[in-house]
Amino acid sequence: MRRDIWDSLFTHDARPHTKILTVPIRERPAEAEDRAIPGHWEGDLLAGANDTNIDTLVERHSRFTMLVKLARRDSATVVAALAKAIGTLPEELRRSLTWDQGKEMARHKSFTIATDLQVYFCDPRSPWQRGSNENTNGLLRQYFPRSTNLSQVSQDQLDAVALQLNQRPRKTLNFETPADRLQKVLQ
Repeated sequence: MRRDIWDSLFTHDARPHTKILTVPIRERPAEAEDRAIPGHWEGDLLAGANDTNIDTLVERHSRFTMLVKLARRDSATVVAALAKAIGTLPEELRRSLTWDQGKEMARHKSFTIATDLQVYFCDPRSPWQRGSNENTNGLLRQYFPRSTNLSQVSQDQLDAVALQLNQRPRKTLNFETPADRLQKVLQ
């Protein structure tokens, strides 16, 4: 019997774990690292009660936030919802997306083909490599505590929360709002 199958019998895991082939964060362009050019995004899932989730996207240059309602956490649902959200953005705001090692982006190649947006993945257990997104998720916990059933939150409610976050002055932006910073870029 193969070793990985044998081991899975003792961990009560019916399937052996497989590694998703990813593009590591160290291959991300330098312009994304120093936040000089807009269009580089960080993404993650915000988990709620009863295995409910929303997608959070934060633009690295302006800290502009987009929230996307998810019906399920599987890769097909997440990729379709992200592709729809990214598709609404102007071309100059679609350069790259940085994600964690979660299996929800297992179909990242189909996402890249659909949106022409390269996906880079952080190193395992390295949330600081997506610092803006982790900070935003902390701010979102003021609106959606862990006990919140996110399936009962509508996309309109998510848009209202994103609007509040995008109109909130940030010290890191010299007390500009993310919406103002993004507007300057688009002019």
